[in-house]
Amino acid sequence: MKHLLVCTGLLIAATAVFAQQKSPASPPATESATIAGKTITITYSSPGIKGREGKIFTKDGLISKDKHYPVWRAGANAATKLHTDADLEIGRLAVPKGDYTLFVDISDPDNWVLIVNKQTGQWGLAYDKAQDLGSVKMKMSKPLAMVENLKYTLTGLGGTTGKLTLEWENHSASVLIAVH
Repeated sequence: MKHLLVCTGLLIAATAVFAQQKSPASPPATESATIAGKTITITYSSPGIKGREGKIFTKDGLISKDKHYPVWRAGANAATKLHTDADLEIGRLAVPKGDYTLFVDISDPDNWVLIVNKQTGQWGLAYDKAQDLGSVKMKMSKPLAMVENLKYTLTGLGGTTGKLTLEWENHSASVLIAVH
């Protein structure tokens, strides 16, 4: 009987501890697509607007307070990772198969530039411009509704082509991808 009471007490305590744990403010996320038989994966943390709509991308907004502004890690926590099993062309930028970090230049909040950086494993925004593989302008549009949590989408368009899209708040930016 004592054993049963002790086990029941431990179960209740463990349940209380797990119930008190919060989900992360910017939960981890992964977007992956197979295009022409090759896998492309983006790993990132997805921050939320959390009542800050209209205060993210302005000149005095949330992101502008980072020391590397106008370069943004395009996610939260660890820098956003790109892994490709194939050589790619992102826009007009040749990207050999391998691992990279993605950043976005948002100096003009309505005209984003995707930056592919060769340095990997950064926490936060440890941006080193000297490590840039290159950059490409993104096509901007407005999402149908405000996007609460930052979201990457990789979409196959048939054959060897696809599209990378990044959406957050009232911004949607995309760029075509070709697999070689």
